[in-house]
Amino acid sequence: MLLNEAGSTAARGLPARRVLFVAGFVLIALNLRPTLTAVAPLLNAIREHFGMDASTAGLLTMLPVACLGVFGAVAARLARRFGTESVVLAFVLMIACGSLLRGTGSQAALFLGTAFGGAGIGVVGVLLPALVKRDFGAQAGGMMGVFTMVLVAGAAAGAGASIPLAEALGGWQPALMAWAAPALLAALVWVPQVVAHRFTPRDDAPPPNLWRDPLAWRVTFFMGLQSSLAYMAMGWLPVILEDFGMTAERAGFVSAVSIACQMVTALTLPPIAARARDQRLVLAFAVLIGTAGTAGIFFGPGFLIWPSAVLVGLSLGGCFGVALTLIVLRTRDGRTAAQLSAMSQSVGYLLASLGPLALGMLHDASGGWSVPGVFFIAVSIAALIVGLGAARPRYVGE
Repeated sequence: MLLNEAGSTAARGLPARRVLFVAGFVLIALNLRPTLTAVAPLLNAIREHFGMDASTAGLLTMLPVACLGVFGAVAARLARRFGTESVVLAFVLMIACGSLLRGTGSQAALFLGTAFGGAGIGVVGVLLPALVKRDFGAQAGGMMGVFTMVLVAGAAAGAGASIPLAEALGGWQPALMAWAAPALLAALVWVPQVVAHRFTPRDDAPPPNLWRDPLAWRVTFFMGLQSSLAYMAMGWLPVILEDFGMTAERAGFVSAVSIACQMVTALTLPPIAARARDQRLVLAFAVLIGTAGTAGIFFGPGFLIWPSAVLVGLSLGGCFGVALTLIVLRTRDGRTAAQLSAMSQSVGYLLASLGPLALGMLHDASGGWSVPGVFFIAVSIAALIVGLGAARPRYVGE
């Protein structure tokens, strides 16, 4: 079964079942970012432990985002074959396994566990927005705001708790392993959804083909470019601030506050965008405040670091929320939303994965952060141009 009306009874049926659905949904969403953000505050310690240069560290930050793209591409197919709820459960468990594996101590296990986590996030992240389209109808904008806010909360927790966990547990390895616990809890709470859908018939109808649709590509490229900005910031901001003279603890705290600021716009901008007939003004606001913040961090005086980090956080939360909301707003039904979600997140995240790697390579090549800063701003401008085309009020496939 993939996102058909028969499957929507899990969220539209009895109140208790709906509460369980929302609880599982929120707990799973909470686990879709710590795998990506927990490494950055620990990156210098990891680099010192393994003797990594900046390019190899960039590869580590790139790897989970690339896996999001590769495995997101097969999410809709897996859901049609095995059932959406069962696939979500299996890949949440994969996130937990990845967290355990990458804390075992070897460099190979670190990279393999990171890939496991990225694969799990890639599949689950594609299917959850389509479930929102299927089960919440007119409330989809509000639910996408909740979804995005919870993702951001998880990202902030990953960034903010990494150093304290490492200090409390005795190193970066157990700090990374600790993130298996909330993933296992989310899987446990989601089990009733799998049980409720175990007899639901599969949907074997062919999915819509969006690969030649210009609007679908605009949504995809905006998803990719804004995600590239997010992963460059989450992966490198603590390192950049340390190079600018901050302690590791303070740099990690600034990064965590910046990520926490994403919750404000992640919760508020998707409902505003959903109510508006045209999303271009909302999108432009979200992108441009981030461009200003990026300029302040890379090229402004030291006293601008804090307000600039706040602007970057507000921008990234808004951009991500609008990008996910566009998946819902540019489709007419859950099946098409699942297909656009798979396309935009798979191709988009593959594109996004190049950002952290490019930033590390530019830093190695230039010996400083000015050239990477110009690159960061150029990606912001590209996201604005593509996003304005995606935000026009139309539907894919028409």
